[in-house]
Amino acid sequence: MHNDRLVTVFGGSGFVGRHVVSKLARQGYRIRVAVRRPDLAGHLQPLGGVGQIQMVQANLRYRASIDAAVENAWGVVNLVGILFQSGDQRFDAVHDFGARAVARASEAAGVSRLVHMSSIGADPESDAHYARSKAAGEAGVKDAFPGAAILRSSVIYGPGDGLFNRIAGLARMSPVFPLIGAETRFQPAFVGDVAEAAAKTLESGSGIYELGGPEIVTMRQMVELALEMTGRKCILVPVPAALARMEALFLQMMPNPLLTVDQVRMLGYDNVVSEAAIKGERTFEGLGISPAMMRLILPTYLERFRRTGQFEAMVR
Repeated sequence: MHNDRLVTVFGGSGFVGRHVVSKLARQGYRIRVAVRRPDLAGHLQPLGGVGQIQMVQANLRYRASIDAAVENAWGVVNLVGILFQSGDQRFDAVHDFGARAVARASEAAGVSRLVHMSSIGADPESDAHYARSKAAGEAGVKDAFPGAAILRSSVIYGPGDGLFNRIAGLARMSPVFPLIGAETRFQPAFVGDVAEAAAKTLESGSGIYELGGPEIVTMRQMVELALEMTGRKCILVPVPAALARMEALFLQMMPNPLLTVDQVRMLGYDNVVSEAAIKGERTFEGLGISPAMMRLILPTYLERFRRTGQFEAMVR
């Protein structure tokens, strides 16, 4: 147990964050969850014992709030990330400036361990702004906190995800499903395994790790799997990248866009663990984690998209 150690988790109220907080709480850490809206993070407190998890206000664009959040912390985990830009939440501000600020504040505060969440596909030469900002953030973290552990993950799935839930939701609404990046390859990682990797590298890890599940699948295969799990049938229609970019120009103007031009660019590149990471044993397996199979996890939260939900077996 680690009840003498305080860990600050930035972005702890998000999809990945709540799983990381839960994992750390079970290991006995005291946890300080740093979020922009602490009043909306109360759902995290039942994940730990009385007083084990506390919320504090922090914004990665304001260094003073970061300094306050990491004060007296033994470890820091930065999970903050965005998939699209909106208002003041810009890729460079969150993924680059924010990541550097957390690393610098952690170093200045004498923090012992830092784990930073990045993404497979982070590349300073990419034509996707998301990927360039992730790469810039990695560089900033390594410069400010050389001993940090950087976790690059493929797409992450699990209860509450924005991946298979969105696929299943779209399939429920329309008999035709548009496929963008149909043959692009992914290596989906279960969120519980990602949380375990964060906990393990927080304890003893540094450098870059690449996290991908045991299966490499194309976008088409992911959609087909979601359809199978939900008992839905759709006509899959591949959409050329040029047409997808034109559609995204309009969709990205929505408050919570289904698609952006930057995401279309990202869908043009495979998102799988590199051979270098495999050879260097900087993967789930290298951390001693046996990643979950999608077919074991997806039925646990996609059944609500079936025509009669969890009662389908009874109807039959």
